[in-house]
Amino acid sequence: MTTTSERVAGSRARQASQRVSQSVFDGSRLRVVLLVDVYDGAQQQFLEAYEQLCNQVASVPGHVSDQLCQSIENPSQWLITSEWESAPPFLAWVNSEEHVAMVEPLHSCVRDTRSLRFHVVRETGGPAVAADQAKRRLQTAPRIGDGVIRHALTFTVKPGSEEIVAKILADYASPEPQVDDTTRLCRTSLFMHGNRVVRAIEVRGDLLSALRHVSRQPEVRAVEEAINPHLEQDRDLNDPESARVFFTRAALPAVHHVTAEERQNPQAERYALYYPARPGRGMKLAELLARQDEAAADDPRSPVLRSTIFQRDDVVVRLIDVRGGLEAADPVQALGLSDPGQVAELTTLQDDAAGASKSKDGRLARFLELARMDLVTDRRSPDA
Repeated sequence: MTTTSERVAGSRARQASQRVSQSVFDGSRLRVVLLVDVYDGAQQQFLEAYEQLCNQVASVPGHVSDQLCQSIENPSQWLITSEWESAPPFLAWVNSEEHVAMVEPLHSCVRDTRSLRFHVVRETGGPAVAADQAKRRLQTAPRIGDGVIRHALTFTVKPGSEEIVAKILADYASPEPQVDDTTRLCRTSLFMHGNRVVRAIEVRGDLLSALRHVSRQPEVRAVEEAINPHLEQDRDLNDPESARVFFTRAALPAVHHVTAEERQNPQAERYALYYPARPGRGMKLAELLARQDEAAADDPRSPVLRSTIFQRDDVVVRLIDVRGGLEAADPVQALGLSDPGQVAELTTLQDDAAGASKSKDGRLARFLELARMDLVTDRRSPDA
């Protein structure tokens, strides 16, 4: 008979599959590192704002502990580290409107921040730490990635402006892909679903450097200014606070990436699927898609060569590279959900009355059609 510990060990072994280069769903402890650059003379103000913030964070589900450290070389440099039971509760909090409001007092005293997130792989220490390791969930094996960071932004435009916005976004001149000696833009894919825009980017090197590089390019700035009147959420790119709040809310982080085929396939076509989750079900939906993508990666019949899942609140987007095109693919494998009941339970994708009498595959094909986003532009830099 298989014991509980053996089942858990087997589950973790599957989660450590080398086909999965990125996932927040393996249950490992999470260490978050926040590097903070405080304005000169604002150290006491920053400390007071932090003390108020940490009292609120302590009550957030999944939070374990945090530390605030000040540089011994430069008093303007601070470090905040926090530990969480796992990545999902942290992401649910950091991507919430509650978090946006909670950190607002810090803005007036902070010049710049940089957030880094790590799964805990190994720990060292005395006997107490060794005894506690059996209870602590550590990542059992390192992830093997391809050196590419995947990130996305999403926002909505005013209904009726979709065609205008699509034309603006399709016609922009691509920025210089080389950011610096170590960072390069690899690919930018833009999609729309109704009035929702999703911009997925792939970067080799440092994501923050790449985002800052792109934001400074005149051709990109012109596009951003052109779509400003059509946005549902107002923003002023000349106001750092307005721009910061907009892009904070627009961030759509990658929570899972799986690769079934190591080399780029010239026959693969890129698609994006939008799964509008039911309230409070976004993380569960993303995890279910991740599990099924991981299982499908070991199936040689699967047409999906790569899949990246992006999730924030109740917005879930899955970016897939499909061999032979989506029309020829099995809708079950392409949609990533094997049961119409799962779709109905977790998403607001609606089947029509005629679809209710269809076969299971027919209903899933209908859901796939509803989830499919329209491609606006897909640009890959040379040598990417």
